[in-house]
Amino acid sequence: MKILVIGGTGHIGSYLVPRLLASGHEVSVVSRNAKPRYADPRLGWDAIRWIAADRKAEEQAGSWEKRMAGIDADIVIDLLCYRPEQNDAMVRAFAGRIRHFLHCGTLWAYGPATRAPYEEHFPRQPITEYGRLKAKIEADLMARFQKDGFPATVVHPGHISGRKWLPIDPQGTIDGVGIYERLARGEKVHLPDQGLATLHHVHADDVAQIFERAIVCREAALGQSFSAAAPYPLSLVGCCEAVAALFGRKPNLEFVPLAELEKILGERNFGIVTEHVAHSPCASIEKARRLLGHQPRYTTEQIYREVVEHLLESGQMKT
Repeated sequence: MKILVIGGTGHIGSYLVPRLLASGHEVSVVSRNAKPRYADPRLGWDAIRWIAADRKAEEQAGSWEKRMAGIDADIVIDLLCYRPEQNDAMVRAFAGRIRHFLHCGTLWAYGPATRAPYEEHFPRQPITEYGRLKAKIEADLMARFQKDGFPATVVHPGHISGRKWLPIDPQGTIDGVGIYERLARGEKVHLPDQGLATLHHVHADDVAQIFERAIVCREAALGQSFSAAAPYPLSLVGCCEAVAALFGRKPNLEFVPLAELEKILGERNFGIVTEHVAHSPCASIEKARRLLGHQPRYTTEQIYREVVEHLLESGQMKT
């Protein structure tokens, strides 16, 4: 089938596009640059039909929807949509002429879980603007499916990770290689409160697998949302233990009240930690297993191992 991928050169697309090509689909990718950022372009990417476009610029100019309306596709996968009005334009452009429309959401659309693990039918209670906008897109798509039969599926990934993309680190920040080097050397790492807030990572290839399985299991996927995450979350302590264990160590941890952590981490990283502590995601992936036959390949421990191996091999990390 003819599949159009919006934003197909990023974290998810770098794994999804090769999967689609290997399954025999005709794949078109809309991107500003005709090159994957996290994959080797020599591995099958020359079979892609590239559509060079800057979505943001064309949306501002009012030409994006017209461009989309002129593309012939059976399936559309939108990995680059963050606002309801962007999604509305996509629906108008493709309504009545495609078999399947797949949107990439986020676990942040769920908000903090009051029951764990969080299942897709639980109420949405997002606490960030990003989460609220994504929840609105999801609600709009599900309403359009119910009312008009618009063939929508939504996939909500956790903290997306991959070999060449640093995940949310064991401290709950995005602070480069420093945290990994400290854990490797047995140096002190500060964690908020008791370090029991959770992170729920997902490898980009496992996200890609759910998108692919949703296409294969179309009838089961239509009008549904699916969480995309590792088989289980890890606490911040568990993440630190996983990385330190790669170097035969136990982590040297110091627990600090969350409010006092800003003096240690700085304003930016404190804000990131605070957001992750507030969410402490814990999502169930049983629905994707049951309806789509999803079989995740990566635990969080395996994600960290792959990332650390890449950092060492590329010389970015010193131990």
